Amino acid sequence: MRGGEAIIESLKNMGVKTIFGYPGGQTIPFYDMLYDADLDHILVRHEQCAAHAADGYARASGKVGVCLATSGPGATNLVTGIATAYMDSSPILAITGQVPTHLIGNDAFQEADIVGITMPITKHSYQPKNPDLIPSMIKSAFEIASSGRPGPVLIDVPKEVQEGQLSKFDDSLIDTPGYNPTTKGNIRQIKKARDLIKQAKKPLILVGAGVIISGACKELKELAYTINAPVMTSLLGKGAIDETDDLALGMLGMHGRKVSNDSINESDLLIAIGIRFSDRTTGRLDSFAPDTKIIHIDIDPAEIGKNVDVDLPIVGDAKNILASLNKLLKEYVASDEVNTWTDMIKQRKQDLLPRVTYDDVPLKPQTVIKEISEVLTPESILTTDVGQNQMWAAHFYDTQKPRKFISSGGLGTMGFGFPAAIGAKIACPDDSVVSINGDGGFLMVCQELATVKEYDIPVIAVVLENRTLGMVYQWQSLLYDERHSQTLLGNSPDFVKLAESFGVNAVRITKPGETKEALSSAIKDNEPVLLNIVIDSEEALPMLPPGAGINEMIGEYKLEKDVS
Repeated sequence: MRGGEAIIESLKNMGVKTIFGYPGGQTIPFYDMLYDADLDHILVRHEQCAAHAADGYARASGKVGVCLATSGPGATNLVTGIATAYMDSSPILAITGQVPTHLIGNDAFQEADIVGITMPITKHSYQPKNPDLIPSMIKSAFEIASSGRPGPVLIDVPKEVQEGQLSKFDDSLIDTPGYNPTTKGNIRQIKKARDLIKQAKKPLILVGAGVIISGACKELKELAYTINAPVMTSLLGKGAIDETDDLALGMLGMHGRKVSNDSINESDLLIAIGIRFSDRTTGRLDSFAPDTKIIHIDIDPAEIGKNVDVDLPIVGDAKNILASLNKLLKEYVASDEVNTWTDMIKQRKQDLLPRVTYDDVPLKPQTVIKEISEVLTPESILTTDVGQNQMWAAHFYDTQKPRKFISSGGLGTMGFGFPAAIGAKIACPDDSVVSINGDGGFLMVCQELATVKEYDIPVIAVVLENRTLGMVYQWQSLLYDERHSQTLLGNSPDFVKLAESFGVNAVRITKPGETKEALSSAIKDNEPVLLNIVIDSEEALPMLPPGAGINEMIGEYKLEKDVS
């Protein structure tokens, strides 16, 4: 067995059926061996999209996604996708080709120190110097990528190592001193959490992607109902609780829902689970829950106390900790004060329901997302790009199950949504997959229309066309005296003709009702489709200005009660 064959066999042993990649000079040996292998390969049209597709696969399935690129520029084109996965704790394995070992360090053609370049954005990296190491490295990479706080791992394989013969196939795990994630929470700390909950009169729960990653959604719901506490989420926490639930308040933060932002500083206890308190969630730190006791549950001890001081840290896996906490709260009965608090928050939520029904042309994005919601089912997967399209989806699309809302949170990567949808569809072929994109972000990855056509991947790409870089345009309007510097996309393509040039069917939508009709038809046809939806370029959601407090939102907030 040669090194490249060992890669293939090791991936198959780990349950991998599909990889996303793009060949080049230093991966020719591997691709030659792949020619006869029973391992599916999706040829993307840009390496960055291979990483995003692997990421989308991982987020939709909970399994490790695999991407592949050649050395030098191929490897560096993966960097943005690797960083995206790292920031959002998504388990991917990036395999790169490398120049032969005797040329490493000589500035050889298409040489780049990809191990050094990606060191800050991977959990671990390997570079096998002989083919015998490959099986162990791949098995260990899967273990590291998926355990503890998940994240990307890189294996950089020199060309002659791909071609060399193994003396034996040994996939024993490689010892990783110092890597020993804590999964079981300290019971004394959990008991203290129980006591704080019993004392609280105005509890709130704030959850992030860690609850979804750990599979703790059932335990979260049990806790919320036991203590009768409303639940807020981060962007990536969408789906941790059914957003149609009475206790679900929606997203908190810079682009969050007003009910969440207005309520958090009134609480006397915040139970934060699987969340890292990013600046987009907290706003200005000195005004974030200043008089609130905070319990912080997270598997990564580095996140506890990093941004927000907490009163009670609990390190460990959310599912294990919540299961233990729920047992300790079996006899708990919410007080009248707690029930009054929660009833008040529920009423506030109803009073602040955003308006979504409009007959306007150009279309309001709220109405577009509403029509999408009416077509999709709880099993459907929605991916988003980054910017206003992302926030409209976050606000107006109610996610009812985990792993059904996929978006770039920490890095905010434009171009993420469409290739992530490709990976999600490969992972979950029976689920409808819709990708919501702005016209700016979609233009960065529109070449992947060739991929969905080539492999008949029935992803539905929604392009919200407002001919602006919407989020930056919004900031310029609100904070920079409407000086719209380099945010007008005047010479955008005809997206229908663009899709058709790739052989992908497309529909232009300009009126209310057309989105629902076209999306229903696309799902029924079960083939790649692009929906080009022309929207109002001046429509924007309220937001927190940078440096503002959590309850200092600006911008008009149109409410349902305003509808005559």
